[in-house]
Amino acid sequence: METFATSLTIFVLALFVGFEVITKVPPILHTPLMSGSNAISGITLVGALISAGTQATVLTSVLGFIAVAFATVNVVGGFLVTHRMLRMFRKKE
Repeated sequence: METFATSLTIFVLALFVGFEVITKVPPILHTPLMSGSNAISGITLVGALISAGTQATVLTSVLGFIAVAFATVNVVGGFLVTHRMLRMFRKKE
């Protein structure tokens, strides 16, 4: 139980810190920030693939598959948003 309380405390603190950091970013830096978050999401996708591939139990396989699906949507969506934002900064022809 002590480990769960510690993990929950760290998770909640990370939420608050992440929220404060993201809200303080000026709009001009959103594109590089999106690229960085895409890289993190790629790491999450690799972890989800490893988790799904271990097939320790049916539950871990199902949760791993769901994690792979969500991480894939996150990576693809992030790259689409980044691509759209970069198009906004191109010179008009």
